[in-house]
Amino acid sequence: MSYPPIEDHGVIGDLDTLALVACDGTIDYCCYPRLDGPCVFAGLLDDTRGGQFRIAPGFTPGRSTQIYLPDTNVLLTRFLSGRGILEVTDFMPCTGAWPAPAIVRLVRAVTGEVPVEMTCQPALDYARARTVAAQVGSTHIRFEAAGGSHQRLQLHASVPMEAGDGAATSRMTLRAGEQAAFLLTDAAVEPPVPCDPHALAGERDGTTAFWRAWLGQIVYRGRWQESVRRSALVLKLLTSRRHGAIAAAGTFGLPEAIGGGRNWDYRYCWIRDSAFSVYAFLRLGFTDEAHAYMDWIQGRFRDCGHCGTLDVLYTLDGRGEPNETELTHLEGYRGSRPVRVGNAAHAQLQLDIYGELLDALYLADKHVHPVPHDTWVNVQRAVEHVAANWQRSDAGIWEVRGGPRAFLHSRLMCWVALDRGLRLATRESLPAPVDRWRAVRDEIYESIFCEFWDPRLGAFVQSAGSKTVDAAALMMPLVRFISPVDPKWLSTLDVIGWRLANDALLHRYDDTEPEGLDGSQEGHFTMCSFWYVECLARAGRVDEAHLLFDKMLSYANHLGLFAEELGIDGCHLGNFPQAFTHLALISAASALERFGGEPMP
Repeated sequence: MSYPPIEDHGVIGDLDTLALVACDGTIDYCCYPRLDGPCVFAGLLDDTRGGQFRIAPGFTPGRSTQIYLPDTNVLLTRFLSGRGILEVTDFMPCTGAWPAPAIVRLVRAVTGEVPVEMTCQPALDYARARTVAAQVGSTHIRFEAAGGSHQRLQLHASVPMEAGDGAATSRMTLRAGEQAAFLLTDAAVEPPVPCDPHALAGERDGTTAFWRAWLGQIVYRGRWQESVRRSALVLKLLTSRRHGAIAAAGTFGLPEAIGGGRNWDYRYCWIRDSAFSVYAFLRLGFTDEAHAYMDWIQGRFRDCGHCGTLDVLYTLDGRGEPNETELTHLEGYRGSRPVRVGNAAHAQLQLDIYGELLDALYLADKHVHPVPHDTWVNVQRAVEHVAANWQRSDAGIWEVRGGPRAFLHSRLMCWVALDRGLRLATRESLPAPVDRWRAVRDEIYESIFCEFWDPRLGAFVQSAGSKTVDAAALMMPLVRFISPVDPKWLSTLDVIGWRLANDALLHRYDDTEPEGLDGSQEGHFTMCSFWYVECLARAGRVDEAHLLFDKMLSYANHLGLFAEELGIDGCHLGNFPQAFTHLALISAASALERFGGEPMP
């Protein structure tokens, strides 16, 4: 097995976890039973030890293609050849009848006579445990981990299978119209339906109906409906049904540069990313998701007590600390080591998170329901924390590991925290020390213009005293700190385009010194490109914004999905799919409709 491109994958899920399906019919990534728990398939991170679940023709097909059933996360992989056409339908049931996450794979010969091969070889507990496959019946195999891991899986099939060497295998020949079915789930539960193609087709139809009913709430009716609707479905896949938390991405360990060391675990809920996700959900009319996230945030406030401080990121249930460790036994995607699980950024100081959170709360108060009393008490504590600490250096939005700095973006979002706190207090007549908050907010405003404006460069810089331009400055007009046509902002926008942009692609910044890591070249950050598009639209450069937006959409994979970054050759890099990229796409599309296209409904 070789490593497929990251972009050669679709994603399926059930709002508890998800799986990646490659164009060759291989599930090579899945954590089970929860998104931020141990993986059971990680062939994408080690093609020898990682484990896989492959279904494909017994010959090399002419080509394979993937599509989603319209408006769903039900994935169809098609193998096309002169000998026949084979289709594999992959989904995770969302009907509510399933006691544990399950992967359903329906196989059908459309034309011809097609030999089919199936191999299911889990690698439990991040491939740290030796997996044993036990034959329970001719169509039932159980997988257990030797050495004490609690993960246990079972595979049911509608055709005979054989167990051996930690894997289940099956070979069959399907003629036109014939079907086979495979069902992978927790070994401790009884599936609610038999592993029969017709019974599982009913589950497919129920799951299809679930996704279409959910997406039917969308209010966006603009020009880029296909991309916006797919992005909404991605954000929903990354949202925990049980807890309301929103994961930053679906995977861990995928590299920002092939062979480099920037291989992070993004399966957790970042306060920053999820707050932006709430904005995207509200923009599209999905108020239930915003409400559920606010309930989750209220729980984190209760956990932190009276100090008013929050961690940068949390596990999806909000209970655990995702301590960072290295999986030294895994090769890494195309040799990109180390493979990390957990994320040490949870212990960093990142002051900007309060601005994103307060902005989300402000929007939820406006579009969902007024801020309740207990939440407001916690908001006051958070704003007081920002008022007392806004001058501190921190790790910033990019979570640099080269030491704290006074970052522009952190200072900007501290201003947002004070500003949105003031807006909430005055709009809802809530008790607050508004005079003091206003004085601190205005002091931050002045500090940004005095400490971060470089008149020689003609731009706002990344950190106080630096000469580095940072794409995070693009948030300045988006959070209404500065007018999108202010001369200083227009000059900054030009400098960002000159120093960071490569056609439609943008680097985060033009200096790797703050990173504190190896010097491997990282890719272009996709979300920054969408921020750039939105800023161009707001600045009145509508034709340019339209063109760059359409160019960015051309970088999406065959299913409309984006990883965190893009290489200069268009390859996807980093964890996949990434929430921040898709929510930035939604925001840019909405801005283009508002400032340069047909008006939003």
